[in-house]
Parts: sequence; C-alpha cells; structure tokens
Amino acid sequence: MSLWSIVSQMPPEEFGSLFTEFPRSLRCLLADWLENQPWEFLHGSDAFCTSVAGGMLSAMLEKLRSAASSDGQQCQILQQVSSLEGTYRRDPLRLVAVLKGILEGEKAAVLKRDRHLPLSFHRRQEELKFSLGLQRLQHRVREIQALRERSSQLQDGAGGDQHAAPAPGTGAPGALPALVLEAVKELEAAKQQVLKRIQIWKRQQQLAGNGAVFEENLAPLQKRCESLVEVYFQLHQQALAASAELGSELLPRLLERFTELLSSLVKSSFLVEKQPPQVLKTQTKFQASVRFLLGPQLLKTSAKPYVVRADMVTEKQARELALSAYSGTLSESTGEIVHNVVALETNPTSATCCANFKNVLLKKIKRCERKGSESVTEEKCAVLFSTTVALTPSNLTVHLQVLSLPIVVIVHGNQDNNAKATVLWDNAFSEIDRVPFVVAERVPWEKMCDTLNLKFMAEVQTTKGLLKEHYFFLAQKIFNDHSASLEDFQSRSVSWAQFNKEILPGRGFTFWQWFDGVLDLTKRCLKSYWSDRLIIGFISKQYVCKLLSTEPDGTFLLRFSDSEIGGVTIAHVIRGKDGSSQVENIQPFSAKDLSIRSLGDRIRDLGQLRNLYPNTPKDQAFGSHYNSDRAVLGGGAVGMTRPGAPPPRGPRRPGGAHGAPTPPCSTSPMLSPALAMDPALPRCPEAFGNPPLPM
Repeated sequence: MSLWSIVSQMPPEEFGSLFTEFPRSLRCLLADWLENQPWEFLHGSDAFCTSVAGGMLSAMLEKLRSAASSDGQQCQILQQVSSLEGTYRRDPLRLVAVLKGILEGEKAAVLKRDRHLPLSFHRRQEELKFSLGLQRLQHRVREIQALRERSSQLQDGAGGDQHAAPAPGTGAPGALPALVLEAVKELEAAKQQVLKRIQIWKRQQQLAGNGAVFEENLAPLQKRCESLVEVYFQLHQQALAASAELGSELLPRLLERFTELLSSLVKSSFLVEKQPPQVLKTQTKFQASVRFLLGPQLLKTSAKPYVVRADMVTEKQARELALSAYSGTLSESTGEIVHNVVALETNPTSATCCANFKNVLLKKIKRCERKGSESVTEEKCAVLFSTTVALTPSNLTVHLQVLSLPIVVIVHGNQDNNAKATVLWDNAFSEIDRVPFVVAERVPWEKMCDTLNLKFMAEVQTTKGLLKEHYFFLAQKIFNDHSASLEDFQSRSVSWAQFNKEILPGRGFTFWQWFDGVLDLTKRCLKSYWSDRLIIGFISKQYVCKLLSTEPDGTFLLRFSDSEIGGVTIAHVIRGKDGSSQVENIQPFSAKDLSIRSLGDRIRDLGQLRNLYPNTPKDQAFGSHYNSDRAVLGGGAVGMTRPGAPPPRGPRRPGGAHGAPTPPCSTSPMLSPALAMDPALPRCPEAFGNPPLPM
C-alpha cells in the first residue's frame, strides 16, 4: 500500500496549507510516483544533489505531460507544467524542498490518524535511501578519479616543480585525501545499511517460523551486496592509485578500513536460506540450505570445490562463536550429524551460490548441563554451517560461518508439544543481534496475543483470527484472574512460566499445552467451521451460562473444552415448562470423535439443538457442513458414543451425545465483576458469526 492510496481517501482540506507553491491537481496526477522518488534523502547543494534534482524535475515534467494527454483539462495542466518548468529549472533544489514538505505533511496527517505508515512505504523509502547513497558513491569515485587526473596533469605541466600553485578547479593540496576519506565514510554507512537489511531479513525469517508472512526472495539483497562490492573495488583502486597523495601514514589506515569493510560484508552475506526444522527429532532426516550472496561475484576458481560443513552446537558454544571466542573447527560437537558435508556450488543460470543439505540426519544428541529447573525441551541448540573460501580479485581468504535458528532436539514424540512452546517463545520475543539464545522471561500480554493469533491463523490456515473477546478469555485463563477487566489485562505482562511451566489450576496441563490442543483440533477437524465463524471457541463456561440462560429453548453455541486438551463442546439451553432454564454442556468431542462423524452431522443429529446463538437456525448455519448420508437410529438421531463405550441405558437425555452431560449451569449463574462490566462482549456480531440484529 502506498502513502498516496491513503492520502487520496482523506479530506482535501486537511492538506490545504501544503499546496501554496505546488498545485494539488498536479499532486493528484503524480499519485504514488511522487513518493517513489528520493526527494526526502537529497541533502545539500553540491553538484551531485543539483544533478539528481535536475533529473527528477525533468522526469516529473515528462510524467505530467504524459498524464495531461489523457486528461480532460489538458490545456490547464500544460500551462501549470510550463509554469513549473520556468520556476524551478534554474533551481531544481527548490522544487526538492517544496515536494519534501508536501510528503512530510502527508505523512504527518496519516500518522495522526492511523498512528503508523504502511510497511510497504517504509520499505520503499529504505530502498530509495540506499539507491541514492549508491549513486552518490559512484559520483564520489568519478570525482576522485577526475581530481587525481587533474593533479597528475598539473604536476606534468609544472615539470615536477613542487612549489607550483594548483591550477583553478584542482582544489587545495589536501582535497584528494579529504575526498577519499569522505567516500570511505559513505561506503561504510552504505555497508551498515545493507547489514541492517540482512538482519531484518533474518528476523522476518524467524517470525515466519510462527506463521508471519515472509518475503524470502534473496535476489534483491544479493543485488545490493554485489552493487556495493563493485563500488568498493572501484574506490579501493582509486585509493591505491592515489597512494602518493594519501601518504604513508593515511594509506595503511585506509587499506585496513577497506579490508574490514569487505570482510564484514562478505561474512554477513553467508545466510541460511532454508532453515532446519526447529523441533528436530533424532534419527529423522531433514533438509537445509545455505547461500553465499557474494559467491557468484567473488569466489575464486579452485581445483577442489569448496565445501560447507554442518555441526550441532550448544547454546554456550553458539554464544562463544558470536563473541568471537573462537572460530573455525569446533572442539566438540554436541550431536552426531550424518551427511553433514556438502559442496558449495555456483549456478551461473540463476546466479546463486548455495550448499543444499538434502539427506541430513541427527543420529544422536549429547545433552549439556541445564540451568536450574530447565527441562530438555527448553534446551536450545543450533546447526553451525561453516566453510573457508578464497575471494577474487582481492586474494582474501575468509572463514564463513552462520548459525541456524534455535533448535530443540527431542527423542520422543511426546516431547514435541513442549518443544514447540520453546520455539514459539524464542521466535516471537528474541531481539535482533542478541547474544545466543537470550530471550525475555516476561513479555507484554498484548505481544503474546499477537503471537497466539499469528500462530493460530497460520496453523489453521484461516483468514479469521482471534478477537478481543477471545483474548479476554485467554487472559483469564493464563493469569487465573476472573476479576480483571479487558483493559486491566492489556497492561499486564506474562511470563514463560505462566505460558508453559506452571500447571493450570485444577488441571493437569499448562496453558500452551491446552492452546496447542485447540490448534491441533481446529486444524484437523474444525477449520471450515471456525472460518465461517460458527465456533465462538474461546469462552468460559460461566460466560456461556450468562449468554444462554435468557435465550429460547434449544439455543446453543460451540466452545473449546476447559477440562480436556483438544476438545470442543456444545453448550445449549433447556427451558422447563415453568420457564426456568438450565445450560448444559455436552461431553467434549475429540479429533478422533470428529473423524468418525463430523461436527456438522453431530449437530444435525441432536434434535434438541435449534438455533445457533444468538438466533440463526442450525440448518441455515451448518447446512453446508452436513454430509449427504445420514445414519439414523430408530427413526431419530444417530447415537454418538465413543468406540468401546457402553451403550446408553434408557432414553437419551437432552444433550447426552456421549452419555450424561456435564453438570448444568444454574438459571442465574454467578458472574465475575469483569464479565458484568463488559456488556459489549456477548453481542459482538463478528465473534458470534451473525449480522447485528436490527434496532
């Protein structure tokens, strides 16, 4: 989404003061083209800035003339274009200042209303900044070359006279060293920008492990690295050619900075493109790949192919590697990996340099000493990918190494659930450039909500995420607090222990174990029901009683079981002849139950269920989920008992899908203050999958 796509929908009067020197009608014609030019990053008034500003002015005038040809007010637009050209052709930097002010004003208005700008806008701005910086560096190289050539011509013309005055335009004697130093400084800044972008890519890759959208294409990053290295060699060559002017004191320091710059860029361009599984079971094959972005450009031809080695390292070893305590060969591997050496190959067609690990197997793992009460599923390790290469044309030998994302190694399938919790927490809450694998022990509840929602949508593969009502219930569950309001929870923080170490009160499982059970059930059996908003799901039994106790007989809703992992239950209201009501919860259905008979068919079979809360007839709500074949029992609904369970005795009670229902709620359930103070919750149309009732 562009900035203009938002601005164009806002009232024009909000921007009236911005268009005193530049007509708003032309701003509309330019649309998002305007924000795709580097107006905001053009600082200064030197020859480079003036040249770039002049080029952007010409491009803008051409864009407007082209737009005018298809506009009904062509004459008026062409007059405005002619006026612009007359005003700014002699001073294009003035136009830059005007348009910079317009864009800053538009951004301020959007920020005031939305509190943030589109992510795509930020990305585009960052690209413009780098592109302009690269142009400036290329201009610097040309400046240095021209200045060096003029100095050489001056010396030749002076016949070696050391006291001859510099010719006009050649600058003072210290001009060349100053220009080279400025160029190196700008090159280092551009390198930092590339390294930051690489770190962002790595962080996005990690968040993708929790389900975030990830633009994994490395081609744009590779192009950046290659273009920067190209300028690096040009500047390096100019510095060497100007060695006499730079002097014996400055030149070595500059060359040291050059070497450090190249080494840093090269090492940072060695990336894990395809991560190993973050929950890794021993004796299970897996795949991974690493990519050397500068390989196609810099790898020196070798008689023996370069190879990449994969080793399992502990958190302690990873920390030592990050702190440069040692590099190269590990003193001891924490696990035995089979097929862990692969060739680093360059593909000329795709211009990529990769090592693809296709049949890797972790044969065994050596557990390290754990911290305090840490369990084996909290122990993090990683795969270290490493190689040593020779670069051309610098003849520099570089040791490359990169760590995978944190991995939890398990030996039994029953450890998978807790291992996933460790990975989810680390992926969500780790910081860029952290010490491996340090992560916060306590995080804001709002961030946890975002993480749970991201994971839920990704695992279930639905576009329908969690709602504030769901977060309210989840907060009550994880904090074991039924007296706080929705706003109170938003200011709280949640600990790792609350997430997956402490057992929920009265249960035999942790919060994450329960939530993961819901994930698995929904993914396997309830995706379409959730996506159609037929399942409220995350709601307490007490709150269900409040919702249903005043509803007509047969009104029901679906909620995830509190007492079982991976269960969904049907709560429905029964009204007596005297008008009294009681709410019953049918024994939860598991994934195994729903694989035998679907949820839709089970709901159809239960005659006592009439309307999905608040008032949608069940056939209207669930009709599309019914199967065509309908088994009946004695002319009525099919009996729903678990395999191996004894048959029900006597007539089935209402709601007894699996036999006896769970204890009913009373007609007037005791409600917590939090539930009582939030009357908006039960009527949120989005939460209950129904349009709002007419007022």
